[in-house]
Amino acid sequence: MHPTLALPRMPLVVVGVNHRTAPVEVREKVVFDATRLPHALRDLAQGGGARENVIVSTCNRTELYAVVDRRDGLGRWLQDYHRLDDGLNGHLYELEDAAAVEHAFAVASGLDSMVLGEPQILGQLKDAYRVAQDVGTAGPLLNRLFQATFSVAKRVRTETRIGANAVSVAYAAVSLAKQIFAGFDKHTALLVGAGETIALAARHLHAQGLKRMIIANRSLDRAQALAAEFNAAAIGLDALSTHLAEADIVISSTASPQAVITRADVDAALTARRRKPMFMVDIAVPRDIESEVASFEDVYLYTLDDLQQFVNQNLQARQDEARQARLLIEDEVVRFMSSLRGQHAVPTIRQLRATAERVREQTLEQARRMIATGRTPEDALAYLADTLTHRLIHAPTHRLRQAGEKGDAQLVEAARELFHLDRPHE
Repeated sequence: MHPTLALPRMPLVVVGVNHRTAPVEVREKVVFDATRLPHALRDLAQGGGARENVIVSTCNRTELYAVVDRRDGLGRWLQDYHRLDDGLNGHLYELEDAAAVEHAFAVASGLDSMVLGEPQILGQLKDAYRVAQDVGTAGPLLNRLFQATFSVAKRVRTETRIGANAVSVAYAAVSLAKQIFAGFDKHTALLVGAGETIALAARHLHAQGLKRMIIANRSLDRAQALAAEFNAAAIGLDALSTHLAEADIVISSTASPQAVITRADVDAALTARRRKPMFMVDIAVPRDIESEVASFEDVYLYTLDDLQQFVNQNLQARQDEARQARLLIEDEVVRFMSSLRGQHAVPTIRQLRATAERVREQTLEQARRMIATGRTPEDALAYLADTLTHRLIHAPTHRLRQAGEKGDAQLVEAARELFHLDRPHE
């Protein structure tokens, strides 16, 4: 067996929390909203020691993708940045090198999502990477990683049916509502927010024949734009409490840092409804609906974590596809790691080629001068061949002779493999 030359470690690390390792009350403490993200990226580069970094922050995960000299400072930075006195209490996971690459590929492909195979996370990763590019914290290694990640995710979508039979948190919320209400043709839904998840929920509700829909959003223009698609009503968040009593179904997903629906709001709505039951789903992180609302007997309140059991009922068809996708990802991880290791040799290859080129030019010029002074072309060619051979192999043969004298069999064996030399007969 030939000896393996040691290569520098790739200092790539992923540190974070997700829906598998932390409940929603922990995840919401480490969310980075869009306005704070550029500052956080710079702070992580300076105070966290991550010379390259991308921060991915969604309702289901907050992850730091970083190139570092020491990984142990990332978790501490995350805790300190969010001013968490009690730490993350074992909810944090840390992955490095090939494991970090595999994780990135799996996340982008939807294999690590609450809803297996959901496509939304890929867009969120692209957005996070774009912000890091704009700020300047996505360097050469993370550029390679994320470009490969997007390519692998596309291949998974193309070569497997992991995304078949549309399943999402929004779909799970609507499916659960159907279990509580016999039909939607006599009911009203209040959707709070106007983002992708709410839009998806609106499409599912509309497809199920919902009678009436109200879209509430901080930006009334965005609410009106979404409402127009479904012939729905649009209101601002300031009118939310006024219309809450009209809603049999409430699905909320905003980026508000505090609750937009309080216990008092729901209490008043229930009174106006004469205790007619309400089905409420809070998909936001941080939560949009105060947790105390769950204490009302006439309210069915579900959070992201509660939806997981309903999501699982729709995933069996994707399990076989997920196994196929993981095999594909394993191959892609091997390919990516091999390409990175190959990059370690690039500077040496360039230096070797530059050295050989200088020797060639120098020797060729000497051969030309020989011809110019009257020497025959045969003499010049012989000089060129002999001198080039001598100059190009002088340094390696001298170093190999020293290795032999010192008993450095590893270097001798490496040279034999490098130059494809047959083993000498004993």
